[in-house]
Amino acid sequence: MDISIIIPAFEESHKIRKDIETAWQFLQDHSLTGEIIVVDDGSSDDTALAAKAVGKELDAPLRVIRYEPNQGKGHAVRIGIVQSVGDYVMFADAGTCVPYDNALRGLEMIRSGQCDIANGSRRINGCQIDSQQTAIRRFCSKSFRKVIRLFMGIPRELTDTQCGFKVYRGEIARRLYALSKIDGFTFDVEIILLARQKGYRIREFPVDWTCDCDSRISIHKTSIHVFKELFRIRRNVIQHKNSHSS
Repeated sequence: MDISIIIPAFEESHKIRKDIETAWQFLQDHSLTGEIIVVDDGSSDDTALAAKAVGKELDAPLRVIRYEPNQGKGHAVRIGIVQSVGDYVMFADAGTCVPYDNALRGLEMIRSGQCDIANGSRRINGCQIDSQQTAIRRFCSKSFRKVIRLFMGIPRELTDTQCGFKVYRGEIARRLYALSKIDGFTFDVEIILLARQKGYRIREFPVDWTCDCDSRISIHKTSIHVFKELFRIRRNVIQHKNSHSS
């Protein structure tokens, strides 16, 4: 199987159809064999049922995984990736903020040996941003980038750790996510640090992006959890590495 597409979803019954249609069209347009895995992260709005209905209607290669209660985006992505079987694995946020054709850039980078992990970025040359985040979200994103560079050691060349559009070699994705512990928003940071620790090469590629105003991230509710997760990552990954090096 060429590629597994993971779509983490929470309360997305009203728009999961477009995500599945777009993923399935991408596979067909580029003659890729693959699977689409929707992971329903404890939704209360029948997201899983809506996804299954669309998959059946389209006769798409769809699997739906559902669990309760809600655990967080990191948990949903991990569950989907560890159960994937594709030679390559990608995950894309629900809402189709990035056109799926953009994944071809990441796939080519991996196939040509430039990297093992290709992360989409909204902050490098070649991006087209159709709808910006609000001013407060832009401020929070900028502050977050500074924190993870100074506090977590994320290299400056990785400009957009939180972009929800990433492509991996399949076996590397499954290996890294099986090791990951973070269930929430900062799981991307943990995966990057684990990948660097193991010597996997990470590069970014530009994406075309439209802001999803229906984001499930609440700045006020999320902030305290973000810092707790970063402290946990620092303890589990960075300090653990340092203790083994000494």
